[in-house]
Amino acid sequence: MIRVTRLNGAELIINGELIQEVESTPDTVITLTNGKKMMVTESVEDIIRAVVEYKRALFGNMKIPEGD
Repeated sequence: MIRVTRLNGAELIINGELIQEVESTPDTVITLTNGKKMMVTESVEDIIRAVVEYKRALFGNMKIPEGD
């Protein structure tokens, strides 16, 4: 999950797995896989960083199995 801020200052937690695209128009708009769009105060770079951190938290300690 990642934490973002709506334009009205309300904090929102979204599932990083559901992000389809992020664009700057110039406000940052996140489009989810269900088609819902939300404008947030964070930059595109901040959203990317948050998603990468989220993925690292999920998969960072995984070990790749060795072949037989």
